[in-house]
Parts: sequence; structure tokens; C-alpha cells
Amino acid sequence: MKKAQSDTLGFNPQKDIVYNKLLPYADRLDDESNEILGKIKGNLARAVQLREIWPGVLFWTRKLSTYMRLYGRKFSKEDHVLFIKLLYELVTIPKLEISMMQGLARLLINLLKKRELLSREDLELSWRPLYELHDRILFSKTEHLGLNWFPKYASVLYCRQSATQEMLDEWRPLLCPFDVTMQRAISYFELFLPTTLPPELHHKGFKLWFDELISLWVSVQNLPSWEVHLVNLFARLSNDNIGYVDWDPYIPKIFTRILRSLNLPVGTSQMMVPRYITNAYDISHVVLWVSSLLGGPSKQAQAQLSGLFNSIASFFHPSNHGRWLMKLMKLLQRLPASVVRRLHRERYKKPTWLTPIPDSHKLTEEDITDFVESMMQPVLLAMFSKTGSLDAAQALQNLALMRPELVIPPVLEKTYPALETLTEPHQLTATLSCMIGVARSLVSGGQRFPEGPTHMLPLLMRALPGVDPNDFSKCMITFQFIATFVTLVPLVDCSSALHERTDLTEVEREMCSASAEFEDFVLQFMDRCFALIDSSTLEQTREETETEKMTHLESLVELGLSSTFSTILTQCSLDIFKVALEKVFNFATTNIFETRVSGRMVADMCRAASKCHPAESLKMFVPHCCNAINQIAVNEEVLNEEELDKELLWLDGDKILPYRSNLVQILQLTLRLKCKQGYTLACNLLHHILRSSALIYPTEYCSVPGGFHQPISDYLPIKDWGRPGDLWNLDIRWHVPSVEETSMAFYLLDLILQPELKRLQRFAQGEQEMSRDDVLQSLTIVQHCLLGAGGLMPPLKGEPIPELVRSMVNLDETLLYTGMQYDESRENYRDAICNVMRQLLHYILEHSEDDTKSLFSIIKIISDLLHFKGSHKHEFDSRWKSFNLVKKSMENRLHGRKQHIRALLIDRVMLQHELRKLTVEGCQYRSIHQELMRDLLRLSTSTYSQVRSRAQNVLFSALGTYNFCCRDLIPHVLEFLNPDNSSVTQQQFKGALYCLLGNHSGVCLANLHDWECIALTWPAVVRSGLSSAMSLEKPSIVRLFDDLADKIHRQYETIGIDFAIPADCCAVAKQLMITSSPTPEDPVPSEEELAEGLKRQEVKNAESVAKYKQLIGDLLDCINNRNMPWKYEHIAIGFLSLLLRDDHQLPPPAVTFFVKSLNHDSLYVRKVAISALAGIMKQIKRPHKKVTVSPSELCKHQNICVGMVAGDRTDNKWLQYNSSSLPRTQQDWDGCVFVEKTHWGYYCWPRKLSIYAPLEEQPKQNLTRDEMTEREQIIFDHFSDPVFINQFIEFLSLEDRKGKDKFSPRRFCLFKGLFRNFSDAFLPLLKPHMERLVADSHESKQRCVAEIISGLIRGCKHWSYSKVDNLWEVLCPLLRTALSNITIETYADWGTCIATESRDPRKLHWLFEMLMESPVNGEGGSFVDACRLYVLQGGLAQQEWRVPELLHRLLQYLEPKLTQVYKNVRERIGSVLTYIFMIDVNLPYTQPTTSPRISDFTERILVQLKPLTEGDEEIQNHVIEENEVGEQDERTQAIKLLKTVLKWLIASAGRSFSTAVSEQLRLLPLLFKIAPVENDDSYDELKRDAKTCLSLMSQGLLYSEQIPMVLRVLQEIAGSSSWHARYTVLTYLQIMVFYNLFSFMSDQKAVNDVRALVIRLLEDEQLEVREMAATTLSGFLQCNFLSMDAPMQAHFEALCKTCLPKKRKRELGSTVDTIPSADLVRRHAGVLGLSACILSSPYDVPTWMPQLLMDLSAHLNDTQPIEMTVKKTLSNFRRTHHDNWQQHKQQFTDDQLLVLTDLLVSPCYYA
Repeated sequence: MKKAQSDTLGFNPQKDIVYNKLLPYADRLDDESNEILGKIKGNLARAVQLREIWPGVLFWTRKLSTYMRLYGRKFSKEDHVLFIKLLYELVTIPKLEISMMQGLARLLINLLKKRELLSREDLELSWRPLYELHDRILFSKTEHLGLNWFPKYASVLYCRQSATQEMLDEWRPLLCPFDVTMQRAISYFELFLPTTLPPELHHKGFKLWFDELISLWVSVQNLPSWEVHLVNLFARLSNDNIGYVDWDPYIPKIFTRILRSLNLPVGTSQMMVPRYITNAYDISHVVLWVSSLLGGPSKQAQAQLSGLFNSIASFFHPSNHGRWLMKLMKLLQRLPASVVRRLHRERYKKPTWLTPIPDSHKLTEEDITDFVESMMQPVLLAMFSKTGSLDAAQALQNLALMRPELVIPPVLEKTYPALETLTEPHQLTATLSCMIGVARSLVSGGQRFPEGPTHMLPLLMRALPGVDPNDFSKCMITFQFIATFVTLVPLVDCSSALHERTDLTEVEREMCSASAEFEDFVLQFMDRCFALIDSSTLEQTREETETEKMTHLESLVELGLSSTFSTILTQCSLDIFKVALEKVFNFATTNIFETRVSGRMVADMCRAASKCHPAESLKMFVPHCCNAINQIAVNEEVLNEEELDKELLWLDGDKILPYRSNLVQILQLTLRLKCKQGYTLACNLLHHILRSSALIYPTEYCSVPGGFHQPISDYLPIKDWGRPGDLWNLDIRWHVPSVEETSMAFYLLDLILQPELKRLQRFAQGEQEMSRDDVLQSLTIVQHCLLGAGGLMPPLKGEPIPELVRSMVNLDETLLYTGMQYDESRENYRDAICNVMRQLLHYILEHSEDDTKSLFSIIKIISDLLHFKGSHKHEFDSRWKSFNLVKKSMENRLHGRKQHIRALLIDRVMLQHELRKLTVEGCQYRSIHQELMRDLLRLSTSTYSQVRSRAQNVLFSALGTYNFCCRDLIPHVLEFLNPDNSSVTQQQFKGALYCLLGNHSGVCLANLHDWECIALTWPAVVRSGLSSAMSLEKPSIVRLFDDLADKIHRQYETIGIDFAIPADCCAVAKQLMITSSPTPEDPVPSEEELAEGLKRQEVKNAESVAKYKQLIGDLLDCINNRNMPWKYEHIAIGFLSLLLRDDHQLPPPAVTFFVKSLNHDSLYVRKVAISALAGIMKQIKRPHKKVTVSPSELCKHQNICVGMVAGDRTDNKWLQYNSSSLPRTQQDWDGCVFVEKTHWGYYCWPRKLSIYAPLEEQPKQNLTRDEMTEREQIIFDHFSDPVFINQFIEFLSLEDRKGKDKFSPRRFCLFKGLFRNFSDAFLPLLKPHMERLVADSHESKQRCVAEIISGLIRGCKHWSYSKVDNLWEVLCPLLRTALSNITIETYADWGTCIATESRDPRKLHWLFEMLMESPVNGEGGSFVDACRLYVLQGGLAQQEWRVPELLHRLLQYLEPKLTQVYKNVRERIGSVLTYIFMIDVNLPYTQPTTSPRISDFTERILVQLKPLTEGDEEIQNHVIEENEVGEQDERTQAIKLLKTVLKWLIASAGRSFSTAVSEQLRLLPLLFKIAPVENDDSYDELKRDAKTCLSLMSQGLLYSEQIPMVLRVLQEIAGSSSWHARYTVLTYLQIMVFYNLFSFMSDQKAVNDVRALVIRLLEDEQLEVREMAATTLSGFLQCNFLSMDAPMQAHFEALCKTCLPKKRKRELGSTVDTIPSADLVRRHAGVLGLSACILSSPYDVPTWMPQLLMDLSAHLNDTQPIEMTVKKTLSNFRRTHHDNWQQHKQQFTDDQLLVLTDLLVSPCYYA
């Protein structure tokens, strides 16, 4: 087959769509595709060489993507490579518009999708252009647009061998963990680093970076946002290189982090670190990573995975619910799918050029079994989850593909009881949807699960009661369930085979005998359906008056019923079919139905029958119906029984022919019925008769080709249960219209359509009167003829309309053959209908515009005339959707290769045929279309709103179909908005606006990305404000204008002005022209043509510039028009603000306008003007010269460190702040090299560093007015005018919304631009204003001055030293005043003011020295101190690692102040400390920092805390009056110090990159001592903080070497005398172990230590501690951290047997001894141990459980604490096991059950 094809094509196609070969006209397609491909290649290449991006290139790339939709990748390999290269060049053209680029990029992604088709040898792309594009868009300086779609794998796959090293050199210098560039660098690594190199090149690939990045990942904590990108990169790496990367050492760490990332609530206090919630890992990548870690020699990953699922299994139980649930369900659903994908790749996929998986690492059978077993428990729990059972069903479907024998039996066990129960419908729907998932694995049996098929009939029979008229969802799921199973199985009675054949296995015999019940099943199903129909008649359910149609639910049930029934009949043997047919016929003919609901359902059942076996069914139905109707027709009045008419709705063309005369007679009778319902049904009949004889469609969808009609002796249907269709022998039976059928169709049209058209035409010419109802009836008949025979009529004819766009490339439409030979000799009814309709339309609009029903009908007919060729788009879309759903629920991902069921494959071929019929885009725009569009426009602006909106919808879809027709239509639409046109009505005005607005999916006329159109529409929209039809009183019109402006703002993107296609692009295009197979027919462009192309490109660019300027001029004219209402002025100003661009400066008049608008009365206008002016400043900024230097020169004599060393090194020391060598004179300043960006030099130096050139080479500062450009002069004049400035500042310092205002970045940018472009020209004018504002403590005044100062500090970047020095002399006093006037409303604004943008700290030394003067001096009270610290912290945090000296000074200054009394100052100091120590990280390859270190600090603190650590008394919070004089004792000082330290620990828990565990451990004993046990909010601050702090510390991530240290400290504290401390040890332990689960489990000694610790605390003398220990133990058992083994059980049983001393008779007066004896404690410990074991499995009954329950019950009458424990345990056991008690009961013996029932039921009062 392949061979033959490559002969006709002349090449070997890469990968075409196989379904095309099964179409009835498949033999024509090769020639057709060759012709189209030749055209595409020729024209696309010509367009590129002639440099015509629009329309040429875009037109033909769209054709290429359509070609791929229709034929797949049906081109040769060399063409494929050239297409990709050409598009890659096009996408990376620098000045392309975003939308063009998106379109091209989508096509490029599509071409690159199947990566096995092109290997690295075939194609090489360079990664840099793509990176530059990415950088330009995502990090563009001028526009803040987030656009985030990218050809992800494009360059990753096909780059050079050396690419990895190049990328590392490019992005490594950005890796500075304190800076935002870290995020950028790591996300680039994730996007670009290649991971598919072959093994022999690994040393040039991932080995260059793997160790470095993985050790970074392993050591970082607190989930910074870039960690997610790292995980995604590792997931891709491990999936592409299974078996080549050694992950074993990292596996426990990987799983610990995955578990932490799920954010599960754990332990008693459940405080979450806020940081975790937002940056969790992306589940789909986690799943990919895990599934590629499985297998391999060590089997370690599977062990950890089982551990993971064991530890989180109980979270899946339906009684648990929380925001983490969605993540868990996603994990559950995706993991099996991912493993199946991997198995498919290892075992079934054709090998490609991608690295194969080595045999040592392939998944073995044992691996698969282990995996499936580890997943089963959570999946079975998740079946009944609150989020629905869909995730579980998908997981089960994939698991059952691998191991049906493990998966299906437990699901069956849950399904059978669910089918029996009536009380729990949710259980039924959940189990049925899971059964649907595993249906295919169940039915096909196979050697793994041969008894599968025997369950099929019992399931079907038991599901029947689900067809229940009272419960809708149950009904639907039952239909789905039955349909799914029946599709898979031929319903044939094979019981006779038992006697005839001897070669059957046991299971097969069982299946044969069971298959005798099929007939029974079908008949019972029909009875159920009839009952359903009887119960859903209209009369019963609602009043006649309410509605004529069915409700939504009923229509769904109808759909379910008809599709299930037709599936059943399709799959029946002929015998069963005949019985069923008989039954339907009797039901239909003996009952009378109302027509709306039940009637439709009966008709559906009849239709299903005649669809399956037309000959037999029609023989029964047609004569009967004809007689019935003839009798009724004799007496005209009876109209209620034309019901029967509907049964003919689906007939097979060639089978109708015998009944032709009867049918024609009936049609003539019924079409002229008076009653609307009557003739509508008759029209439907006509429509379907025409349809069935005019269309191409498959006639059967059986699951086995040829049906089941052979005798049992040669063909045994049970062998075909669950069999997939065979794509190569599908053997589809097509119905292709024969000559007789076509002629019959035309005979009907001549007979019925012709007279109707004649009548309508006479009416339209005024020659004949017709009532409205008659007109409507005729129109209905016309419409149904068109719908039925639309496929037979050729498309409309007409002359193409010339000169819409100028192009040097041909823009013809492509025609596809869809199996129809149009008969030219017959009359073209489409043209005829079209002519009559236009006459009629004009007549109605003139004479009776209120006949809306006829207008609706005409609109529908026009829409079908334009687009309809036999099927509708929306029907096709919904069929495509449902096809995909069914395919998903029944596909076999393991074997792949399109092993779908035959019915699905046939459906897919049919969809392919429809797709070809519906492909209409890019049609030529002809005169007839133009006329129809004008008619539609007239309807769209007519009087009645419903007519308008329907016509608009048809108009919009037509606009999208014909090329360039928008340009033709826009002037006509704008005519209605023209203010000079006085005849326009309000309705026309509104209609025209709606036409401009467009619908949500289609074209928006007001916003085409084209200068010509925008230059017309925008001014017209604004000018329409002067139109007489416009009234702002009508809210609908106001709303329309708002929507229009809003849509333009949302969709507008900068339209390109100058386009150029680079030469490389043309070279690729040239190659494309000369490749053969198919060779393009178009000639290679000549020299003259090329020159003409270049010339046109230049002309077009010049025209664009002219249009741009003209548009701005027009808008300004509109704004300056006095009569314009303010609303339109605002719209125009909004449009103007969209026209700012970075490649063309705004024309001076517009600049003047915006500067003046800064002082406009309206707030909206001022806001727009401020942002616009900030942009204008950017446009007119004079570029500053940069020079590149190599870092080694900068470091003078220091050698640059070789190898990987980050952090503070000798070669980046010169960058750091050093107060002894600050540039304090002009010459120091000039000699100092400033590096503004903070990340340079931290991790490693870039090859080339750019810094600014010296001052004398920079543009001149302080220009005189004559030296300025025109635009600069405008701004200069206004801002030099004191009156203007006064007014401006006045406006800026008003409040906008009280209490909501924040520091505004836009105003900051405006000031920054002013001071940058004009240096200090305006400072003298602004200085008095600033002094005035600073002294005023109102928040809006303070905010205004903060914005100005912030702009000044950033704007003085390039000023000369003397100017900067003067500036700071002005600013320092201002800032001092400001900081002393700071208020609660403004401190955030000042913080922002000081903390924006990174600058070299040595440039701002005045600022830092001023802030460091004395932040905490008590002047102005504690609040001002806290604010000063806040501002200082903002300034220093921006500087990151470059100011160690300042950090040391600050720490020295703060240490004595740590005992501050005030809470707000303490909190702020805590936060400042976090920033001071932020730089002290222990990341890999990083030098110890020269900034302050935590360890030295802790040493000093511990000395001061001595008084607290030594004493044993409880620590109370001594709150001392603030004004007490004199030195307080050491202890009080220590308590105050501790409070501040706690604030620091809490603040740093979520922020720092690595936790200083060893230092924190030394503070632990102290915290344990203070932390309270109860949850009580009345505690003082100290205790609450201690508790929070412990909770956060316990969630920290531990490295394996830290675990023993922590455990040592905990053991020590567990021996402490305070029971509070011992209690808290347990809560700490719970959380710590869970959050580091796999790190602990991989260290056996640690596990034993934890176990010993818990068991030791079980015997604590304090009751609360014992109970907590029991809870902890039960938690550890539940998450499988500890296991319930024999020694542990024996230990507890022994403890339980401890004898208690006898109760002596006490004398009455004596005190009761309260201290429990040691024996009691031990006995209680034993009981608690047993109780912990029982409570650790809340949802099932393990084998050891019954015995333990018996042991426990023996202690029910012990003394007090014991008895209480036993009662609690039993009641908990009862609560958790009550739901599934029926299943749990089976684990117990009868005697045990007796005892239990006794215990659980009887109240134990007599203890």
C-alpha cells in the first residue's frame, strides 16, 4: 500500500492521516493533495521572496495549516525541513506584530509536533533567535504585556552539540539567589536546555550542569518560585534519558519534597508556612518524573512510591476534604497514564531516533505488579470522593490495561452491592462510571483475566433497574453503561454452539450458555424504555400552556435513550432484531401519544430500527403509516395523529425507492395542511427523504465487519468480545447516491420547490396576495428543500470583486472534492432560491417590516445559501467533541496503534468526510456574496432587535469566510455613524455599532490590525458622538460605546509600521521553490519582480507612517471640537494613548495635548496623560553610550577564580560598599566603575560586561532651549512655568480614593523621565513645593512628595558629580523631615520610595549614611522607629550581597537594642534581622559570606539568655511599666531579648533559602520550656510566639546529616522535668517526621530512635503526655512510618498484664492518693499502645485487629484512666468502621462478633 502511494505522489509522505484512505472517493485524493501542496509551496515561497508579509505570506501559511488539518503531514522529508526552517526564520523576524507571530508560531509548533519524524541529523535550528524573541516579549522595557505561549521544544530538540555550553555561559552569571534574575535564568534553563542528546554526547549535554543544579535544588528550602522550574527541568531530563542518569542517591529527597509540595495538613496545630501555598510543584511534571524513575536495578523508587501512597492513603477517603484534594486526585489520575505511556514506549512503539531505554532499566513484569498494587488502595478509596469519580475511573482504566486481574475484581466487589442497594444512588453512579472505565479490559478477558467476560451479563441484567424515570443522573449513567458494554459485544445467542462444537474452553462454554439471555435482556430493556416513555408525557408533567418544547433534562434523556437503543439494535443478531422490531411496532401502533415528548421518543425508537435494517423495518412501517395518514387526510380536521409521520425520518436512499409513489402522495397531502405543527412535520419528512438520497454516509456501525449473520458453526461471536476494529480491513459500507436516487431528489424538487418559488416570486412582485401564514409556510418548505438537497446544489456563482487588496501573489481559493459531481444540465436551485429570496426580502422590508417570523426564516435561508453543503458546523463540532469523549473512555493507550472499536473508527472516517465539506475558509469574495452581505447589513440595522441580532450573527460568520470582504463592508457600516447623515434612525445607529463590535469569537470590524481600517473606524466612532441619532439618555447606547472602547483596548496591539523580510528567509524560500515532488508550477520571481517587491515594501511602510500621523491628527481634531460630548472625548483620548509606540515618536501636536492634559479637570484624562507622558519621556530619551569590558580588567590584579565558586570572592570584593573608599570627590567619582545591576559577579562573571562610558562621551546635559528638539521644547516650556507646576502639584496631591491610594509607579516614571531627560533644570521650581509637602503629614501630600523624591533618586543616574552632590544636600534634610512625620498611612509609600530599582550602592552612599544615622532613637515614639527601620530595610534589601559593611554596622547597632520594649519595633527588628542574615546561605559551591553570620550571632545571644536556660522555674512574661527607671535584672532583660529573637525566627521561617538548623537547635530546649500545651488565645505574646515558632520549625526541611542532631536534642528534652516540654516534643515529632518522611525512612537508625522515644513517652507519669504519645504512635503507624510487628504487639500485651495493687478499704477520713502507682501507669501504657494500633487503620480491618480488640475489651472494667481510654477507642472504632461494616464483619469469628456487638451496643454504665 505504501509503495503504491509513493508512486502516485512521487514522494514518501512523512505521516499522513490514514482515515483519508477509507473515504469512498479515496483514489482522487493523492492528485488533489499534490496539486494543493504545489500551489502552497510555490505561492508561499514567492510571497517571501517578493517580501510581502501581508497578505501573501499570511494567506498561504493559513492554507498550509488547513492542508495539515486535512491531510496530516503529507509532504516529503525535505519539504518538511524547509517548511520548518522558513517558518522559524519568519517567526523570529524582529519587528513582527504579536498576532502575526502567534499565528506563525502555532503553525511552527504544529510542524514540529511529531518529533520522531525528524532526527537531529535532518534539522538544526539555532536557539539564540528564539531566546532573543522570548526576551524581547517577556522582558520588554517599553510594554508590560505578559504573553506566554511559546514553541517550547522547538530549539531544544534540534540545536548544535555545543549549545548546552553556550547557554550555560549566557545564563550562569544571572544566578544570584537573592535577585529576580534567578527566576529568569532558571526558567530559561527549563525552556531551552537540550535533554535529548544521544548517550555518546552526554558529556556535552546534561553532564555539564546536572551536578550543579541538582545540588542547588537539594540544598534550597522554602520553595522559592524558581524551584518549580528546576523540577520541571529534571522531570524532562529523566523522561528523555531513562537509565542514563543515576538518581538513586537523590530518591528519598525527591519523594520528601514531592510530599511536602502536596501541602497536606498534619499534626495537631496545623499551621502552614504561608510560602508553600502558592509555589507548589506542577503535578504533571512530578508525575512524569516519578514514572521515569521507576524500574531499574535498585527498585528504590517503587519502594518510596509505595511509601508515599501508604502515607497519604487516608487523605483519599471521602470523609476528608480540603483545598489539597484536587492535587491528590490529579496525582492519582495522571500517574497510571504516565506509566502506561512509558510502557508503550518501551514495548510497542516503533523505535525512532530518540534515545531508546536500555534493557537494564525497562519495567519488568514484577515492577508493573508492584506499581499497580501500590496504587490500588488510594484509587479504591477515591472512587467515592467528593470531587466525583471521574479521576478514579481514568486511573482504573489505565491500571486495568496493565493488570486486569488485580484491578477489576475489587471494583466488581464494590459494584455488585451498589447495584443491589436502592438507598445510595451516589454509590451506584460512582461504581458504574468506574466500570465503564475498565469495560474494555473486562470484556476482552485475555490470558491474564480469562474469567472477565463471564461478569458481563449479570452486570447488564442488574443495571436495568437503573432506567428509572425518577432519578435523572442514575438514568443517564445507566444508559452510558449499557451502551458502552453493548458496543463491545455482539448480542448473538451462541448457546447452540455448546452442542455443535467441542473445542471450547471452560470459560467459553460459560459465555456461550450465558449468551442465551441476550434476547431476554433486549426485551426487558425495551419494557423499561416503554415505561420511561409512558411516564414522560407532556400531560402528566406540566400544563399545556407553559411550553411546547421539551425541557433540557428530557432532551438529554431522549438522546440517551435513542443512542443506547440504536447501539443495541446495531449489535443484535437478526433473530433478536426481528423480535425487537415486532415489539416496537406493536407499541407504536397500539398507543396514542402526544407529539411533543413521548411521541418523539417513540419515533426515535422506530428510527433506530429502520436505521439498522432498513429493508425489514420499512416493510412494516411505511404501508401502515401511509394508510393511517390517508384515512386522516380524508377528514381534514383531525390533526392530532400526524405523529406517525415522524417515523420516516431516517431512511436509506435505495430502500425508499420502492415506496416512492406512496410517499409523494402523502407529501402532497400533508405539506398544505393548515396547522403549523402538521406542515412542519411534513417538511421534516421531505427534508429527510431528500437527505437520505443525496448524502454520502456509512450504512452500518457494527463492531465486526459484515455483521453477525453467518451460522454459528463457522463463526463464533464470543471470540469477538471487545475486539478492536482493524484499520486496514474496516470494510465500511458506504451509501453513495445512485443515479435513480439523484433523479428522484430532483423530481421532488421540481414537484414541490418549483411551485413554491413561483408563488413567492409573484408575491414579491406584487402580482399575488398571500397571507403571512402562507408566506411562512412556503418559506419553511423552501428552507427544508435547501437543507435536504443542499449537497446536490453547486455553490453560488458570481464575478470575483477586484482591487480589494493589492498583492503580487495569487490569492485563489482551493476547491476540495467531496464525492459530489454537480449535474450542470439541471437547474441550479441555489441560484434560483437566492434570486427569489432577495426580491422577497426587499418587498417585505418595504411593505411589512413587522413580519418578523418570515424575516427570521429568510435570514436562515441566506445563511444556508452561503455556507451549507450538507452539514452544519455546530453539529460537526458537537460530534467531534462526543467522539473524543467516547474515544478517551474506551481507548487502549498501552498498545496504541489506533486500536479503537470499529464503530469509533467508522465515525472518525465520517468526521473526516464532514471536515472536508466544512472547510470553507479563504473563499473568494464574489459579487453575489457582496449583494447578500449588503442585504444582511440592511437586516442588521433594521427596526426589530431580534431580527437585527440574528442577521448580525450570520453576517459575522460570513465575514470570517470570504477573503478581505471586511474592507468592502466597513464604509457601508460607517455611513450610519456619520453625523452629516441626518436620516439615520436610532435602531440603525445601534445596529451599526453592534456590527462594529462583532461577536466574541468572530472578527471585530473596529479593530482590524490594519492601518487603513483603523484610520477609518476610530475617528468615525468618536465623531458619531455628534450624530443626531446618538442619545446618551439611552443606557443601551452608552453601554455599547463602553463595550466597544473596552474591546478595542483589550484586543489592540501595536500595529507594525515597518516590515522587512531578511535575506536568510528569502534563501530558504528559494530552496522551497526548486524542490521536486510536487514541483511548484509558479515561476521563480524574476529580478524585476524582486525589485518591484522591495519597492512596494518601502511604499507600504511609508504609507503606514502617513496613515499613523493622519489618524492622530483626526483624533486630535475630534477632541478639539467644542460640541463633542465628554464621553467621546474620553474615548478619543483612550484611542490616542493606544497609539504610543517605541519605534516612532508621537507627533508634536499630540505631545502638546498630553502635556496640557496633565492639568485637565477630569481625573481619567489626568491619569491617561500621566502614563502617556511617562511613555513620551522614554521616546525622547537620548541614548546613553555603553562600552563592554572584560571583567578581568576590572578586577585589576586579582585573578578571576577558576572553577565553580559563588559568593563573596576576592575578585568581586571591589563591587562591595566600603565606607573608607567612597567616591566623595569629582575625581574619585569619575574613576569609579559603577555596576548598576546587583547580580553581576555573584555567581560567576559574564564573558563581557557592559558599563556606561565616561561622562564626556555621554549626551550633553543641561541643553539650552535652542539645542532641544521640538518635543523637548514643548515639555520644557510647560514645566518651566511656575503656574503650570503649581496647578500640577496641586492635582497630584489630591486624594483619589480615601484610604486606597498607594505609591503610583506611573507618576514615579513620569518624574524619573523628567529628571533623566532634563537633568536638574526643574529642581529649583519643585524644591519649595517639596519642602511644603514634606512638612504636611496628610497622606496624599506625603505620597506625592515620595513619588517625586523617588523619581529624583532614580533620575539622577547620569548626572555629574557636582549636581548629584547638590541634590543630596537638598534631599537629606527633606528625608529626615519626612521620616519624622511618617504616619501609619504613609510608611509603606516611603518604603517603596527608597526600595525601587537596583543601583550601585556607592552611587547612593549619601542615602545609606543618612538612613544609618540612628534608626532607633526613640524620638517620635516607637512607631517612628519601626517605620525608619522599615525604610532602611527596603533600601538595604535591594542591595542584597553588596553591602556587607552596612549590614555589620546595622547589626552592631541593633544588638544592644534587641531588648526593646515595644512590640511593633520588636517585630520590625525581627524582620530586619532576617534580611541581615539572608545572605548567609549554605548553597553548594558558595563561599562563606562576609556579611553577618547566624552562628556568631547565636553564640552571643545564648550567653545573654543564660539566666533562662539554667533556672527550672516557669518563665512568666514580666511586663514592666514603660517608664520605670533603673536597670532591670538580667532575667527580665533575657525575656525581652527572647521575645525579639522569636520574632526573628518566625519571620525567617518562610523567607530564607536555607535554615540554620544547628544554630536553631541550641534554642530548642528553651522554646520547649515556654510553649504552652493547650490551644488558648489568652496566653501572652511570648508563649504564643514560642508555639508558632516551634510549629514553623518543625515543618522545615532537614538534610540527612541533621537528623541525628535533632533527635539527640529531642531525646534530651524528653528527659526534662517539665511535662509541658515532654508533651511538646511529641507534637514537634509528628510534624517533623511527616514533612521529612522519606529522609527519615532511608535512615534505619533514625527510625529506631523515634520509635524508642515514642514508646518511652507512652510510659510517662503524666496522663496528657501518655495520651499524646498514643496519638503520635497511631499517626506513625497510619502513615506506615512504623509498622505493627510482633515484638511491638508482644511488648504492649505484656504491659497490659501488669497486676494492679488491690484497692484497700480506706478510712473514711483519709485523702485519696492522687499519684498513680507505677504499675497503673505501665498497664495504661499497654492499653494505650493497643488502642493506638487499632485507631491507626480507620478504614479497614487488618488481620491482627480482631485479636487486639479482644485484648482491649478485657480492660473495660479497669480503674479510671484505663477505662476511659478503652471506651474512647471502641466508640472511635465504631464510628470509622460503621459505613462498610458489612465487609468488615467478615474478618471476625462468630465468637468475636458476639463479644464485639455486646461491647459496641450496650451502654457500659456499671464500670
